[in-house]
Amino acid sequence: MSVAGALRRWARGHTEQSRYSPVGIAFHWVMAFLVLFQLGWGYYCSWLTAGGEKLLAYQVHSAVGLPILVLALGRLGWRMMIPGPVNDADKQGWQTQAAYAIHYVFYIAFFGLPLSGWAMWSSIAEPGPLYLAGVVPWPQLPFDQLPLTTRWWIMDIAEDVHLALVIALLAVIPLHVVAALKHHFWDRHDVLRGMLPEIPDAEDPREETKHKPREPRIPQETAPG
Repeated sequence: MSVAGALRRWARGHTEQSRYSPVGIAFHWVMAFLVLFQLGWGYYCSWLTAGGEKLLAYQVHSAVGLPILVLALGRLGWRMMIPGPVNDADKQGWQTQAAYAIHYVFYIAFFGLPLSGWAMWSSIAEPGPLYLAGVVPWPQLPFDQLPLTTRWWIMDIAEDVHLALVIALLAVIPLHVVAALKHHFWDRHDVLRGMLPEIPDAEDPREETKHKPREPRIPQETAPG
């Protein structure tokens, strides 16, 4: 059996229980933490005055942003090889279509934000060094031979794209969180449980606690008087 086949078989043991694989769960929560940190740190950077402190802050911003790009590539590859589980919320309707649309926005942002940030940094007149996670050297985009006016144009476009994607994330993250909580507490679907890290216990309680869809309320008919 190939490595890919063995991974699919291992992951199927989780997806058949309406759970994401541990690798998929790790991708989700690590990237969620990094993205939230970047949103807060980027806002902090925007308030700093030009100078050494702001440059250092943006170096931290880039050191965290580049791993998001690498993780996005890994997450997309993993998702293509190991599809997520079919859970209670995967039913035809506008809510499922909205969930898919939100995930498309997330993936566009996962790639677009680091790439636009990389372009902005590389279009600076004298860009400083880039490091993946602050450790591994990362190359600049080949803008150094371009005319300065062209680099300014690239900077403006990349900055607009970056800002638009930040606004998009700020819009869809609350929707994503509220939808997950609604599915869990109101609809009693198993979506949120499937993305939470599984805590092993002496006795597996999943069959006893698995959420079931809320039964629709049917008004009782009263006998004619």
